[in-house]
Amino acid sequence: MAIRRLLRGTVAALFVATGFVAGGMQAARAEYPAHTITIIAHFPPGGSNDLLARLIASELGPALHQNVIVENRPGANGNIGLSAAARAAPDGYTLVVASGVVLINPSIRDSGYKMKDFAPVAYLGASPNVILTRPGSGIESVKDLIAKAKANPGKITFSSPGVGSTSQLAVELLELRTGTKLTHVPFQGAAPAAQAAAAGTTDLGSVSVAGLIGFIKSGKLRALAQTGKERWPDLPDVPTLEEAGIPDAVIDTTQMLLAPAGTPKPIIDKLAAIVLKIMAKPDVKERMLKASFAVHAEGAAALQARIAREEPMWRDLVIRAGLKAK
Repeated sequence: MAIRRLLRGTVAALFVATGFVAGGMQAARAEYPAHTITIIAHFPPGGSNDLLARLIASELGPALHQNVIVENRPGANGNIGLSAAARAAPDGYTLVVASGVVLINPSIRDSGYKMKDFAPVAYLGASPNVILTRPGSGIESVKDLIAKAKANPGKITFSSPGVGSTSQLAVELLELRTGTKLTHVPFQGAAPAAQAAAAGTTDLGSVSVAGLIGFIKSGKLRALAQTGKERWPDLPDVPTLEEAGIPDAVIDTTQMLLAPAGTPKPIIDKLAAIVLKIMAKPDVKERMLKASFAVHAEGAAALQARIAREEPMWRDLVIRAGLKAK
């Protein structure tokens, strides 16, 4: 009997010990992050989408004691990178810095994703779009642009970072408000769109202000108007569209951090808390403002509410403008 009791005690102790080992291994596997995190930037290098992804990666890595890398996956107005992020494993190891086109693309084309495929992490802020032209184009102001567009329907061309970009929709909204018709020439990213306007490939450009200040201050491009609610600090002499006589025409290029839907809430909460601290740093705000991006960070719940509010707004504008992917 004593031997049987001893054996039972030994077996029980082994089960307890095994349980502790298994529990410890499970806890180790569950520890996040255990390996490199990838942040997808769905536009080419040079714009605010890429700059933000790299800034967050540089700050997030030390905070998590893990490698965080940026992978540029541009194309199809951001759809390539966005759809890749939507299909990624929901484990917190793939994130995407998404511009406002993430809300617009599904209304225009088969984008390969829906907003339900993403879990909001944090809203980051916005940049206004700028409508610009090269010196010597013969277009001196928004008033001048409207007059020439009415006299030459469809003959004035404008570049943008892509079909369905907020930069394109800013001009589409201007057309709706003024009864004019311009011809859109899409490019893959803000930098190529700005270069097209500077080279005279297109008559106009409509691009997020991020990355444009150098073009404007060097005299390669002249800003006609910007689409924010207020004048941009680096462009104090450039009127808003509303100041130029176009009512209800505020269209910014927003940026947000998303994860694949189904990413565990503790991971989302951990990422959101760190990212909000990063974006609240005075030096980060200053660096981004110099890059023409106004930080206005909000958490996951606020971003979810923003998405629910803005997605139908963009869908309505797409329908009214009759946009189709080409």
